[in-house]
Amino acid sequence: MEQNKFIYEVRDFDLENDELMLNETLFHNANGYLGVRSNFEEGYPINLQSIRGEYINGFYDFAEMKQAEKLFGLTEEKQTMLNVADTQGIRLFLNGEEFSMFAGETLESSRTLDMEKGTTRRRVMWRSPQGREAEITIVRMASFAMLPLFTIEYRVRTLNFSGEIRFDSTHIGSVLNYCDPGDPRVAGETFQHILPGTAAFTDDVSVIVSHTSKSGLAVASAVKNQLSKPAVEKRKVRDSAALHQFTVSLAQGEEVTLTKYTVLCDSVRYGDCRGAALGHMHKAVSLPLKHWYRLQEEYLKKYWENCAVHVKGDDKLSNAITYNLYQLIQSVGKDPHSNISAKGLSGEGYEGHYFWDTEMYIQPFFLLTMPEIAKNLIEYRYTTLPAARENARIMGHKKGALYPWRTIMGKECSGYFPSGSAQYHIDGDIAYSIISYYLLTKDLALIARCGAEIVFETARLWMDTGNYSEGRFCINSVTGPDEYTCLVNNNYYTNVLAQYNLKWAARFYRILGEENLLSPVEKKLGLTEEEINCFERAAKAMYLPYDAALDINPQDDAFLSKKVWNLDDTPQEDFPLLLHYHPLCLYRSQVCKQADTVLAHFILEDAQALRTMKHSFEYYEKVTTHDSSLSTCIFSIMASRLGMPEKAYAYFGESSKLDLFNTHKNTKDGIHTANMGGTYMAVVYGFGGLRIKEDGLHLAPTLPGQWEEYDFKVHDGDSLIQVSVQRRGCEITLLDGTEKEIFVYGKSHMLRDSLRLPLEEWGRSQ
Repeated sequence: MEQNKFIYEVRDFDLENDELMLNETLFHNANGYLGVRSNFEEGYPINLQSIRGEYINGFYDFAEMKQAEKLFGLTEEKQTMLNVADTQGIRLFLNGEEFSMFAGETLESSRTLDMEKGTTRRRVMWRSPQGREAEITIVRMASFAMLPLFTIEYRVRTLNFSGEIRFDSTHIGSVLNYCDPGDPRVAGETFQHILPGTAAFTDDVSVIVSHTSKSGLAVASAVKNQLSKPAVEKRKVRDSAALHQFTVSLAQGEEVTLTKYTVLCDSVRYGDCRGAALGHMHKAVSLPLKHWYRLQEEYLKKYWENCAVHVKGDDKLSNAITYNLYQLIQSVGKDPHSNISAKGLSGEGYEGHYFWDTEMYIQPFFLLTMPEIAKNLIEYRYTTLPAARENARIMGHKKGALYPWRTIMGKECSGYFPSGSAQYHIDGDIAYSIISYYLLTKDLALIARCGAEIVFETARLWMDTGNYSEGRFCINSVTGPDEYTCLVNNNYYTNVLAQYNLKWAARFYRILGEENLLSPVEKKLGLTEEEINCFERAAKAMYLPYDAALDINPQDDAFLSKKVWNLDDTPQEDFPLLLHYHPLCLYRSQVCKQADTVLAHFILEDAQALRTMKHSFEYYEKVTTHDSSLSTCIFSIMASRLGMPEKAYAYFGESSKLDLFNTHKNTKDGIHTANMGGTYMAVVYGFGGLRIKEDGLHLAPTLPGQWEEYDFKVHDGDSLIQVSVQRRGCEITLLDGTEKEIFVYGKSHMLRDSLRLPLEEWGRSQ
């Protein structure tokens, strides 16, 4: 494996099944609207497994989810992201011999991801069983300039022979989703979700319009092939499949290129998806492919100028950070109809569902670097607010909105409520993300239009969920982020976020009132001053668990009374624990899957004293397995905050390399987008000490001993700021926009041009 700047490359790659499926993920192409796994165009032998898929963000069907006991309100139907078509297929024949890396002899091979060009490349030097040699180079792109467009440029050069070259380019509408009954992280059974129509050619474009089996959605897939040389062509259609065949003669050393354009348009965005697909295709082929390559590079040039994190001193880790940030822009939806799923658009893990991961791990990156995308993510939550209200009623709440733990179109997809639907904290997560957006952008127009309504409705949910007991506001029978501890009373994370949510509901009410922007949402929701006062009283009375003897925040009321799980004596093959122990066995023990109270201390650090956070960190560190990919990045951030640089770096290394090194052994199902966002946060919020607070942007840079320097850029309102950290100190520069008051190591500075300050030991000096 070789890594260099914005290039990730694997040479002479392995053809073992696990490695093939891993590379399908690592080299996938996506743009936030569509995603295509990096399957071999020619396919694999029948004895090898593949997750062959093309996906559209936010496009789904309903699937039955049977409950063994049909108790009221349990989810019995889920949404699932669909494999919408197979337009990858290209079979190559050299004088009648079919190309396959599993036949003949592969002389050289490489797979390359170019994160500046936005393309992937597979290059193979191949010798056929009869000795014919050819160089085959395949370049793929999911266009950022035209989101429905995916291209394959397939180039063949003869090396030691002349003769007939034939391409069979296929377009198949009848496809299935992947399933694995033994893994709860993917679908357990397969079903014909896509019902394809008949394939037809229209002006050399093959088109198939498919419909979902239950959700009432449609998708049009359109394909056009162009050859660089005159050829004998044949077109065939059979039911829901189309074939476009090209036959051409080449002299020795000559080359020919097949360019295959795919356009995918769904009825979520387009009223006439077939017409839209043909329209996009006409525009796509009216311009040379190099035009779309140029636009791709221009898009990414701007992206990296604003979003790159540069690290000097650890090249492998620096490249892993770059890879992670590239996957975030590939994965995130670019419109209010979609979000970002746990696996992005790289695979079918978690069935394409959106989780609270978005708000707490991914949105912070886009908020600081591309606020317009953070705005889209908030608007997506607003489009699903009616479904969140309905979900609250199903769960027995007369007022407010309860967002689902996992979803695509707004309805709950979690079939196991103790560790799913009971995670009420997602309401607080979404409210927190909206508040952070406002604090950084001061975009009161978005708050007035949709953000405040979400914050008000989630605040109402807390009032209906919680109750007063002995003068304290308590929230019982919920589950926090830690899925090994379920259905508890007064989960610290949930309660402190609910407190923040309630406080800011009252704040937004007053701010909008002062700016004469309150009336529309006030009338729509029937808000009253009395209700706002109730929010404020509950926030002040919120019970936050605290153990004076240990000086920690217990994860919940009962956590410290449970027996401690002996992690040291647990066999390594028993991790992750969720796959080897009954849930009740886990729930009765002090053992955490991931950061919970530690995460709360990161996002709302002013709710507790620094010493309490330090003692809590040390306590939970001993009982946390980090079986979740969401965990080590948070421990890294808090280790930085608490003045533990060695631990911070160790946790950071685990987080940043998760997918490239397949450390959780499930990257074949798709990347871990939340962890990728968490890697960014571990640099910027951890080592950089960044916090977004009511009085402004706070920074407290530290420099890991393994690094020589690092830098990153962030937006603060209308200003673009660069933070550069070296041994001699940190330099904070206003690159664009108006001057800003910022806080560095807790001290106020007016940033007009550039600040140069010595480094301080952040956590230890407070």
